[in-house]
Amino acid sequence: MNTFKTLMLMSLMTGLFLVVGGLIGGSGGMMIAFLFAAGTNLLAYWNSDKMLLSMYGARQVDESSAPGLTHIVARLSRQAGLPMPKVYISENPQPNAFATGRSPEHAALCVTSGLLAKVTDEELAGVIGHELGHVKNRDTLTMTITAVMAGAIGMLANFAFFMGGRRNPLGLIGVLLVTVLAPVAAMLVQAAVSRSREFEADRAGAELTGRPLWLANALSVIDSSAQRTLNQPADANPATAHMFIVNPLHGGMSGLFATHPSTAERIARLQAMAGVPAAPARGPWG
Repeated sequence: MNTFKTLMLMSLMTGLFLVVGGLIGGSGGMMIAFLFAAGTNLLAYWNSDKMLLSMYGARQVDESSAPGLTHIVARLSRQAGLPMPKVYISENPQPNAFATGRSPEHAALCVTSGLLAKVTDEELAGVIGHELGHVKNRDTLTMTITAVMAGAIGMLANFAFFMGGRRNPLGLIGVLLVTVLAPVAAMLVQAAVSRSREFEADRAGAELTGRPLWLANALSVIDSSAQRTLNQPADANPATAHMFIVNPLHGGMSGLFATHPSTAERIARLQAMAGVPAAPARGPWG
């Protein structure tokens, strides 16, 4: 089913490319957009994970450089029946995390230095469980492709001001419509893709650790800190926002086109799974 969803998503995003290309340059623009879309699809499938990790300055770590983190990832990966993903740390003060890769065999998990500084081992395990839930559900391919293609659609729309003024059959109004509506359409696709997947990954992660409140506590810490801490690479590349466990954006369109469900609702669902009304005090993971 996820493979079908990914194919449908790629088809939809390709259609957006064609519409934008057609409005910018007629049939010639549509052909150029089709070639651009085909190239972007191939690039997104094979190299999008490397592009995203590079975008966030992530460095790969192992047992010698980050023993606590890699131990938690290895332990939960075994419990989930997944191959050990590559583990990365991004030097970023905002506590957050994301998973990427085209399959469980090619998965990568990235946490920020801010996350490691803010959460306990239990809460970190909850976050890792959530991200492994995305990997096990094979969400990472769809989410990563969406990030790359939505960014490309926004870039293509920006070209409208420079390439389409004279050849656009709708004139300046058409150029303005393309520039505004194409990124909006891409962001709506992102929102539709990611919101339900976050609930599913929360459940999968909670079931994996057996302690839903670990993730609930982590979400509370991350959300409150993320609201006060800038994530400059994410603000510069908003098409990647849906990759993170909590929305990393500030201001602008971050609220209008939210890529994540309410953190309060996510926490409430996790608390309901645990059968208690509130999260317990934080403590060491034994």
